[in-house]
Amino acid sequence: MKLADYGFIRAGVAVPTLQIGNPVYNCKEIAQLIKKAAEENVKVLGFPELSITGYTSADLFHQRHLLKESEKALKMLIEEVASINMLVAVGMPLECDNQLFNTAVIFQAGKILGVVPKTFIPNYNEYYEKRWFASSVNRISDTIYLCGQEVPFHENLLFRDRETEAIVGVEICEDLWMPIPPSSHHAIYGANILINLSASNEVIGKYEYRRDLVRIHSAKTFSGYLYASAGQTESTTDVVFSGHSIIAENGTVLEELNFPEESAFIYQDIDIERLRNDRRKFHTFMGKVEKREYKYVDISLAEKEEKIVAFARPIDPRPFVPANKEKRDERCRGIFQIQSSGLVQRLSKTGIKKAVVGISGGLDSTLALLVMVEAFQRLKLPMENIIGVTMPGFGTTDRTYQNAITLMKEFGITVREIPIAKSVEQHFKDIGYDSSNRDVVYENSQARERTQILMDVSNQVGGLVVGTGDLSELALGWATYNGDHMSMYAVNSGVPKTLVRYLVEWYATTTKNEKIATALMDVYHTPVSPELLPPDEQGNIQQKTEEIVGSYDLNDFFLYYMLRFGYTPGKLVFLAEQAFQNVYTREEIKAWLRKFYQRFFTQQFKRSCLPDGVKVGSINLSPRGDWRMPSDASYQLWVQALEKL
Repeated sequence: MKLADYGFIRAGVAVPTLQIGNPVYNCKEIAQLIKKAAEENVKVLGFPELSITGYTSADLFHQRHLLKESEKALKMLIEEVASINMLVAVGMPLECDNQLFNTAVIFQAGKILGVVPKTFIPNYNEYYEKRWFASSVNRISDTIYLCGQEVPFHENLLFRDRETEAIVGVEICEDLWMPIPPSSHHAIYGANILINLSASNEVIGKYEYRRDLVRIHSAKTFSGYLYASAGQTESTTDVVFSGHSIIAENGTVLEELNFPEESAFIYQDIDIERLRNDRRKFHTFMGKVEKREYKYVDISLAEKEEKIVAFARPIDPRPFVPANKEKRDERCRGIFQIQSSGLVQRLSKTGIKKAVVGISGGLDSTLALLVMVEAFQRLKLPMENIIGVTMPGFGTTDRTYQNAITLMKEFGITVREIPIAKSVEQHFKDIGYDSSNRDVVYENSQARERTQILMDVSNQVGGLVVGTGDLSELALGWATYNGDHMSMYAVNSGVPKTLVRYLVEWYATTTKNEKIATALMDVYHTPVSPELLPPDEQGNIQQKTEEIVGSYDLNDFFLYYMLRFGYTPGKLVFLAEQAFQNVYTREEIKAWLRKFYQRFFTQQFKRSCLPDGVKVGSINLSPRGDWRMPSDASYQLWVQALEKL
C-alpha cells in the first residue's frame, strides 16, 4: 500500500533525550530516532528547537568550541542517515553575517536542503534569547556554508514535492505565538505541512493553551502542524520541560506526546488531499495576498518501491457521530437547539400559531415531533397547537403505530388518526392500477396521499406542515417526489440518518417521562422503513430500507467524505476498508458505493426544489446554500474509476 496514492504523507515529531552542551551525544540520539521512524515509513520528521546543543545551553552559545562541534556533529548525523529518504528538521545555533542565529536545519538523504532562522526572539520572563541570538530580520546573506555545502539561508523557505503535493514550511517556537506567525504566510504560499521546532517549558495551564494554539492554528492554515518541544532532559536551573509534542491537522489533534521518559517519537498520516481540497473550497483562505519573497526547494518523498505499512490513522465509521458519549451528547444538544431555533423563527416571523406533522412511529417523524415540542415550549404556545397526524396504511405495523400514539398522547399534542387505505384504493381504481403489482406506484401513491392530507389539514387549521425527511434520504433520493419530499419547513433536512438515531436516544436519556423514554428507545431500535409494503405474517416490518439502498452507516460515510472533502472513488473505498474492517468486504463496499453514486446523481432533481430546511452541519444539500449541482450530470466518470480499482 502506497500512502501517497491516496493523498497521505506520514509525518512525525521526535523528542530525544539530550545532554546539554554535548552535540555528539545528542546527534547519536537523533540518528537513532530517525532510523526508528524510517522503519515506520515516516517521510517528514521534526525535532525540538536547538536539539543538537540543547536549548538551555545559555551563555555556552558564545563558546566557539560548542558552535564548531555542533557543525561536526551535524555532519556526522547527516552521513549516518544518508541512506534514509526522509525530510528531517533539527535545531542548532549557526553563525552568519557577524551574528548568531537560532535555526532549523533541514536535510534529506545526505543533503542539506536549507536553513531557516528564527524570526521572533523572546526576551521576557525566563527567556533571554536576545542575549545570544539575532532575528531573521537582521539576516543579510541568502546562503550559508554548512558541512561543506552551500545551502539556502532564508526564513521563507518551502520544501516542495510535486509528486505527493506535499509542501513543507518551518518556523521556530515563539514564531507560532505571534499574532501573525510566519507559518500563516508559509501556508498562503503553499505549505500544507508546517513544522515547529520548539522549547516550551512547563507551567500550570500552559499545556492546554499550547494544545489549543496548535490545534486552532492548524485549522486556520488548513495544514498538518507538527509541533516538537524540548524534553525533560532539557530541564535545568529554574525551568522544567515536558516534551509536549503535537500532531494536528485542520483543527484536530491526531496524536500527542507529553513527559516521555526516554527518546520517543509519534507519527500520523497527514491527509494532503483533504487539506488542498479545503483550501480550494474555502477560497477566502487566500484573502489579500501580501507579496513576500519565497524560495522553493524541490524534494522527492515518494519511494519507487514503498514497503507495505499499516495505516496509522484511525478512521471513524460514523464521521457524523462523535464516538465519545459526552461529546456526542453535546453535539446532539447543539443540533437540537439549532433545529428548534429555526422552527421558532419561522413560526414567529410568519405569525403562525399551529403546526402539522405526520407521525409514523419511525425515527425521522419522532425527531421532528421532539423539535416541535421544544419550539412550542420556547414560544409558550399550547401543545394542542401541534397537530400530530398518524395515517395507517398497507404497511403500518402495530409496533410503530403504538409508539406514535404513545408519544403524541404523552406530549399532550392534538392527535388525529386518518387511515389512508380506502382513499388509496379508490385512487388505484381511478387510474386503473392493479394493486397486486406492489411496485413504485403502490408505494408512492401512499406517500402522496399522506402529504395531501397534511397539506389540507394545515389549511384547515391555519398551520404549517413540518417536514420530517433527513439529510441521508435527500442524498439517496429516498423520498417520493411531491410526497414526503415536500413540506412547508423541514427541520431534519440537515441531519444525517446515523445522527437522527442518536438524537432520539439522547432525548430519551434526558426526559423525566418514563413512558416517553420507553417509546423513544423502541423507536431507536426499530428497523428503518417507509412501511409502504404490507408486514410479514407475524406483523413485523417487511420493507427494510437498508436492504434496498444499503447501510446508512456506509451511505453516510460516503456522503461525508465525498461532499466534505471531494475524495475520489479509490480513496473512498480505501478509507471505508479501514473504517469497516471485518464488517464489509472490499467488493461489498464497491458495490454499495456504485449504488450510492447512481442514486446521488440521478436524484438531484428532487433536491433542486426542496422546501426551506435547517442547516446544522458542514454538509447540507440545499440548492440555495451548500450544494448546487445540475440535475442531469453524469455519474459515469465516478463509476468507471470505481470499476478500475
